Amino acid sequence: MRLRHLIAALSVLMLAACSQPAPPPAPAAPAPPTPAERGKYLVTAMGCNDCHTPTKMGPNGPEPDMARMLSGHPEGVKLPPPPKLEGPWIATVAMTFTAWSGPWGISYTANLTPDQNTGLGIWTEDMFIKAIREGKHMGTSRPILPPMPWPAFRNLNDDDLKAIFAYLKTIPPVVNHVPDPVIAEPPKGAVK
Repeated sequence: MRLRHLIAALSVLMLAACSQPAPPPAPAAPAPPTPAERGKYLVTAMGCNDCHTPTKMGPNGPEPDMARMLSGHPEGVKLPPPPKLEGPWIATVAMTFTAWSGPWGISYTANLTPDQNTGLGIWTEDMFIKAIREGKHMGTSRPILPPMPWPAFRNLNDDDLKAIFAYLKTIPPVVNHVPDPVIAEPPKGAVK
């Protein structure tokens, strides 16, 4: 008798378990980011605004002027010659954080906006990738000077560099002609 009661009880439990509603379906996996979304993430994480966005004075001191996001050294800011460095000091930076001087000469951060005449507007994806990989402006011409960390950024994979370029093509263009760099003469006796 007991065995029959036990089997009956188990049957009731199994029927109750089977009549339970099915669990809800798992939520769909989020869509992978678009190349431009990935590029925005990389540009933000890598600190591109730190040098390529001019600063303005905010309530807590200098802050990025996002109205000129990634537009490079402001063409209207004319700088005197940099101070002569002595001792262990190797570099100086302008108040905008967009101009630097050191033994390499004077570098001005580039306009990375998609403006056709003063930014990356005429650049192709291949030119951009080659510029980062080779450290040459437009991939073929003058050297990209410090403090641009292209020797580190050249290690990004092609998909990441393509994503950065895709994002830069989506930001608002800013007309801003950045001065040409001043490349220092090599010291006497240095190998060219």
